[in-house]
Amino acid sequence: MSEKFVVGYDGSDVAKRALDFAVSRAKAQGGSILIVHVLEWSPYSFLTPQELEERHARRTEELERAEKALMSPLKSTIAAAGVPVETQIKYGHVAKTLCDIAKKEGATQMVIGRDGDGGLSSRVFGSVAGSLVQVAPVPCTIVP
Repeated sequence: MSEKFVVGYDGSDVAKRALDFAVSRAKAQGGSILIVHVLEWSPYSFLTPQELEERHARRTEELERAEKALMSPLKSTIAAAGVPVETQIKYGHVAKTLCDIAKKEGATQMVIGRDGDGGLSSRVFGSVAGSLVQVAPVPCTIVP
């Protein structure tokens, strides 16, 4: 069975390191990469019809911007390296969304980066890496 790596990607240096790690593993194992960019979006606000319309327009703009600025260049670069690659951009809670995608897409491994800034906020609210390793449906590699 071919390995399928789901990589959480936000354009940061740590995300780039995680993607590089996953690409090297996929290339060595004859696997593929699914790069996922998750935009946090709270569903818990009460909005007027006009605010809903404005919010929908902003979401559309954000999706288009993320596709153009983040995903398209990555897809071309990784495909040129000989690794099959797909991309997805979703709204939601990062760890939950990555897990849902990994299950749906039949991933064999998840890869994300972490920046090591484990300050008070991550201890109180939790970090994406910490949340993900607790609920990941497949093995999860955290790249420093």
